[in-house]
Amino acid sequence: MSALLEVANLKKYFPVRGGLLNRRLADFRAVDDVSFALQHGKTLGLVGESGSGKTTIGKCILRLLEPTAGSIRYAGADITHLKARDLRRLRSDIQMIYQAPAASLNGRMTVGQIIGEPLWIHESLKGNAARDRVLELMHVVGLKEEHYYRYPHEFSGGQQQRIGIARALAVQPRLLVLDEPTSALDVSVQAQILNLLQDLQDRFDLTYLFISHDLGVVRYMCDEVALLYLGKIVEVAATDVIFEQPKHPYTQALISAIPEPDPDMQREEIILTGDLTLATGGGCPFAPRCHAQKLEQCETLPPPLLTIEPRHAVACHLHVDG
Repeated sequence: MSALLEVANLKKYFPVRGGLLNRRLADFRAVDDVSFALQHGKTLGLVGESGSGKTTIGKCILRLLEPTAGSIRYAGADITHLKARDLRRLRSDIQMIYQAPAASLNGRMTVGQIIGEPLWIHESLKGNAARDRVLELMHVVGLKEEHYYRYPHEFSGGQQQRIGIARALAVQPRLLVLDEPTSALDVSVQAQILNLLQDLQDRFDLTYLFISHDLGVVRYMCDEVALLYLGKIVEVAATDVIFEQPKHPYTQALISAIPEPDPDMQREEIILTGDLTLATGGGCPFAPRCHAQKLEQCETLPPPLLTIEPRHAVACHLHVDG
């Protein structure tokens, strides 16, 4: 079965400028040679610390940012260099749910206008027909009819996120890019939104790219997980494999930091030292912070992402060589 979304060797570099003439001095490699595939109806989690390139990947897929290199294929078609007219059609198929719901909503528009705007743009739907569709979407995400004429500031964070979800669903997308959709919400509200997203996925046959730094949420939501470090995928596997048999030292460190609910269970936490921005010249980008017994090539050669078991790939010299 072919994947709904295929990303191959994706790169996104941002110029670093300086000096009196504002010359280009170097490139910041936000995303550096990332490849993955997302099957229809499944959820892939992109996990990593802040600055690892997760959101940049999501924005490249939606073409909110232009990739520096690589290819993005959606439903078998190359969308990497689509023109504006074709992009407009694509965006009815791919939508994004944002991290900060309040910032993603226009405070001068009512809920009815916010959810109805995509209907007018993509389907030229107005009047009673648009209002009926908006009310139906509001009901689907748990909002009431009385909310139709209210403004975003009158709602809680969880309700604002429901508005954003309804707006994304208005154009009947097939793929949703979820950019930390619950990180700004209270814990109890997070559970409600996550359950809603799961229900919507089953109801509308949706596919999710789930961006997060919260491994607990990722374990609950995702079928497969890709770990990112400084713009590179260091490990990717099925969710249960990642949590039960992590191979990369970075993955092991992140999982060791998850709080254990059972007080009788003891687990040694691996403390990462140093800064995320540290990297070696030409070697493994994680080498300066790695707790494992390093090899000589860790400092000199970047490890390739290689499959060590079916549907389990790791970029680590310890596994490449042994």
